[in-house]
Amino acid sequence: MEMRVPMKVPEGAIDEQSSVALLIDDSPTMHKLLSLRLRSEGLEVLSALSGADGVREAQEKQPSVVLLDIDMPGMDGFEVLRLLKDDESTLHIPVIMLSGLFKAQDKVTAFDLGAVDFITKPFDVTELRVRVRSVLRINYLMRMLSQQANIDGLTGLYNRAHFNQRWAEAVAGVERHKRPLSLAMMDLDHFKSVNDTYGHPAGDSVIQGMAKIVRRECRETDIACRYGGEEFVLVMPETGPEDAAAVCERIRQAFGEVVWPKHPERSITCSMGIVGTDGAAVVEASDWLELADRNLYRAKKEGRNRVVTSSLEGGVKLAQAS
Repeated sequence: MEMRVPMKVPEGAIDEQSSVALLIDDSPTMHKLLSLRLRSEGLEVLSALSGADGVREAQEKQPSVVLLDIDMPGMDGFEVLRLLKDDESTLHIPVIMLSGLFKAQDKVTAFDLGAVDFITKPFDVTELRVRVRSVLRINYLMRMLSQQANIDGLTGLYNRAHFNQRWAEAVAGVERHKRPLSLAMMDLDHFKSVNDTYGHPAGDSVIQGMAKIVRRECRETDIACRYGGEEFVLVMPETGPEDAAAVCERIRQAFGEVVWPKHPERSITCSMGIVGTDGAAVVEASDWLELADRNLYRAKKEGRNRVVTSSLEGGVKLAQAS
């Protein structure tokens, strides 16, 4: 059977058909009007009658778009907009400002603070619906582009740039919370000879096949990436080295059993190096990579097609083969 890997849908993939609008306005009448009219656009409408409530709703519910009135008692729309754009969790949410007054300076201030549109009341509801639809579409495309920038085109796994970001976060989490974490580096054995003997299309098929097996055998919380060429990395949060070795052993065995359509007479194997902790290690992110790479080199040196694992406890490496 030909090994083909479809493009992976990344974590947090966007469903354009399930959008949520948050209306922050002190007028109950405005909420009734827009809730009714925007639902015809397939939007679920959330309501907040004050700026403070609106900020909390945005942080908790993560709406697709915010409709924000400027003129509100207490916290006005500009202050709400500042808070939303200063918070990493709400920074990405597009905000359309609403105002009962037409002031050029208000528009300038709104756009300087990060609003994507500005509509003056009273407005035509049809025009508002069109503008909301346009903002949602643009935001959807921008987020898709951002996600695709983190995906490896050949395998559908995350790429090295995404790994670098997520790996730094994972190691920081171990240091703060003392949680288990493991990292595996994987390399296909004698891969150059596959390209040289059967051609690069055959080599690409092998890389795709490996990616498919890695994705099938790892868990939802794991982060599988193509590190470069025929090398892969697997980040396994909440996983100690013993459990990580079991996951990688399944991958190694499954990969070695594949019959490749372009060269059925030749099986291909992989070698793996793992480093992990049950929660007590304080080690730099770069040192984790070096230790995993050393274990991978050791697996190659000892005959390939094997998994070599190390445990990190309090910064001390205790090597053991598995």
